[in-house]
Amino acid sequence: MRTFPNLTILGHPLIQHKLALLRDKRTPVKDFRDLVGEIAMLMAYEVTKDLPTEPIEVDTPLEHMTAARVAGKKLALVPVLRAGLGMVDGILHLIPSARVGHIGMYRDHETLRPVDYYFKVPSAREQRDFFLLDPMLATGGSAAAACTTLKKMEARSIRLLCIVAAPEGVQKMLDVHPDIPVYSAALDRELNQHGYILPGLGDAGDRLFGTK
Repeated sequence: MRTFPNLTILGHPLIQHKLALLRDKRTPVKDFRDLVGEIAMLMAYEVTKDLPTEPIEVDTPLEHMTAARVAGKKLALVPVLRAGLGMVDGILHLIPSARVGHIGMYRDHETLRPVDYYFKVPSAREQRDFFLLDPMLATGGSAAAACTTLKKMEARSIRLLCIVAAPEGVQKMLDVHPDIPVYSAALDRELNQHGYILPGLGDAGDRLFGTK
């Protein structure tokens, strides 16, 4: 399997354990939904480790001290509808002050090209770090298009968080947005002729919401 300079695989044992359960076709909807949120929360620990901090003065029950807090405007989570919604609550448990936007985008099953239908994200974008959330990075078309839109809106920084990525999608991001880091729990083998990731975990949206 080739490597990509823009890709970080988060190989923590807990992430990999939960991913194995997520892949299993026998995992029911509720458990699948819970697992997506749990994996997203664990991923967020790694993705946020380099956030800048600033000193703050606080009084403990015993004395005055200088502590640290995350600097700047609040983070913005932007799920790509609809599957990206499954990752939001897990990260909000970790970062409850994060703002949440939404990008409505789907992949045309015939052309495999992204089609957008909704866009709304927090204000003061030039002062925010954006986490774009999409469980599956397949062809990369939707993720790349979403990043292009966020850049046009002058987002300060963008990071793409996915759970499973295909080499084709990572390469697409590298070609179009080499400055945007991609974080994933796994880099899978390839796409099939229908644009689905192999071995993958099926259609994340359908498995999250119990639709076909």
